[in-house]
Amino acid sequence: MTFGQRVAQKRKELGLSQEGLGERLGVSRQAIYKWESDAALPEIDKLITLSKLFSVPVGWLLGVEENEPETVNQDQEKLIEAVLSRYQAAQPKPQKSAWDKWSVPILFAMCGIILVLLVRVNNKVNNVEQGSGYLFDSIATVRHSVDAQIRSITSQVEEILNSQNSILSEFSTHIDSIDPTDNTVTFALRVVPKTYTRGMTALFAARSGEDATEQPVELGEDHSFSGQITCPLSDQISLRVIFVTDDWRQTQWLEDYDDLYTNSFPHLNLHQRYQLDLDPKNGVLPASGQNAALEVWNYDETTGSHTLGWAPSLPAKLQVGLFREKKLVLWYEGRTHTIYIDGIPTEEFAWFRPSDVVLDSGTDYHEAAVYTDEYGRQRVYCGTGISYHEESIYTSTPYADGLEGWEF
Repeated sequence: MTFGQRVAQKRKELGLSQEGLGERLGVSRQAIYKWESDAALPEIDKLITLSKLFSVPVGWLLGVEENEPETVNQDQEKLIEAVLSRYQAAQPKPQKSAWDKWSVPILFAMCGIILVLLVRVNNKVNNVEQGSGYLFDSIATVRHSVDAQIRSITSQVEEILNSQNSILSEFSTHIDSIDPTDNTVTFALRVVPKTYTRGMTALFAARSGEDATEQPVELGEDHSFSGQITCPLSDQISLRVIFVTDDWRQTQWLEDYDDLYTNSFPHLNLHQRYQLDLDPKNGVLPASGQNAALEVWNYDETTGSHTLGWAPSLPAKLQVGLFREKKLVLWYEGRTHTIYIDGIPTEEFAWFRPSDVVLDSGTDYHEAAVYTDEYGRQRVYCGTGISYHEESIYTSTPYADGLEGWEF
């Protein structure tokens, strides 16, 4: 079982709704929905609270072995060594400065600190693992903290090595503008080479997916090169500068930008307010009843709030439907309906199947929302899957959001 399935199982054993579990943990119903659909993981304090509430170890919730090795993991001991070795094949370093003289000893000292932390933590683990289940949760917290420290120090090591191998004394990049009409993004860049050679020229280069773009830039008075470069908007964009002289051409990586295309769309998620009402005897999804209600929520990163329903503030078109292996079966109808919260009737907007659907045995179905923005760009948001097989109901993880492979 996945983490989300384990949480859903224990919640139902306690007779709690998603709203009820959210109230016990001090989180929203949407957070519980995301956990149970494996779209997100809770923070460590909420994870520990879940283990106490469900009376199960954290390791069980995460689906890992509960009896972990008592000795220090050799892979962790060699973590920094692996990071250093990755850079041995890097380009030759520039002439060493006073910092270069001491940087390597400092790096190895940091590696020693990491190993000391690991040994001390594992000694503590060995001493307390004989204690109660509560101490087991504390151990997990300590290990999580140490892992975070290791990642942080490793990141610092990589930054130092990148600085040593860089042919730049300074650089900056930022997004100047995004044009959804043309589906392009423009970056503003500035670079200063460590060593300027008379007659040196520079090109700014951007690789966006499979597309490569180069843009010549002018030399400034302080031997800096500044300018802009425009490339297609995608989720994987890498920026570089290329220095050219009569004798050589040298490329320096600047920065990577991830998920820009995805983040140019609203953050929507689908929420089935109730369990899918599926008759296991015949595999029929009914069109009537409150169990047919599917909600679409819009998350606003700026305010950190969720908006329920069609979200009329979005200047675009939203369609919701049922798909069989990414192929449209039927579109849903959007309308308001009455729900009761603490006995009080409340009008909410949701999507409903216009007719009953008989599921094919052993085939995955997913409810999904198709969003079309005002520029004609489209994106599909997939909900939790369901399949019917031999009078049994199974749930499956959603497909990745995006447009690839969907037919509608």
